[in-house]
Amino acid sequence: MEEYLVPSGEGIDEHTEKRSRFIGHIWRTDTEEEALAAIKATRESMWDARHHVYAYIIRGGAMRYSDDGEPQGTGGMPVLDVLRRQELQNVCCVVTRYFGGILLGTGGLVRAYSKAAAMAVDAAGVSIMRLWQRYEIPCPYPLFERVKLEVEAHEGQIAAAEYGAQVDMTVRIPMGRADAFAVRLTDLSSGKLVPVDAGTEYLPGPYKR
Repeated sequence: MEEYLVPSGEGIDEHTEKRSRFIGHIWRTDTEEEALAAIKATRESMWDARHHVYAYIIRGGAMRYSDDGEPQGTGGMPVLDVLRRQELQNVCCVVTRYFGGILLGTGGLVRAYSKAAAMAVDAAGVSIMRLWQRYEIPCPYPLFERVKLEVEAHEGQIAAAEYGAQVDMTVRIPMGRADAFAVRLTDLSSGKLVPVDAGTEYLPGPYKR
């Protein structure tokens, strides 16, 4: 299964430029219908705003944008460019503008809409869709911190941990690094830690650029 980037969740942030308020709002949307529903909900919740500029990218499907009444090329395309630079897919971003009475000019609008979109991306965070190997690991307490470091080093995540006589961990490791992780864990523990295969999952997970 191919890997691609998505927003980690819903994100919202804003800034003010010459009394105009720009509110960036971003979502993960797996279908065009979800993207259109997010745009519609934003229009309804902030009905008194002057503009609701948007862009969305659906993996293997539609890529759309709208200036929503702003001069052509000053709103939707800059927002779309932010999403493409971040290499995001299955994403929708709406930047709402409350007009402050001062014209910003073409360059000013491009910068303001780009900034709001980038702030929304930062607020949401970025995850990577990929195939993960799940392991269940019965871990003695003296080795717990070392295992956590190895999970991080292999770009994995701890999905669950139960604390009793030992720590019963469930971890996710990217499929391409799973074998190396299992070997490393066995080596560093002199055979005391043996990860148990618990299947695979295709899910979003941590991503570092």
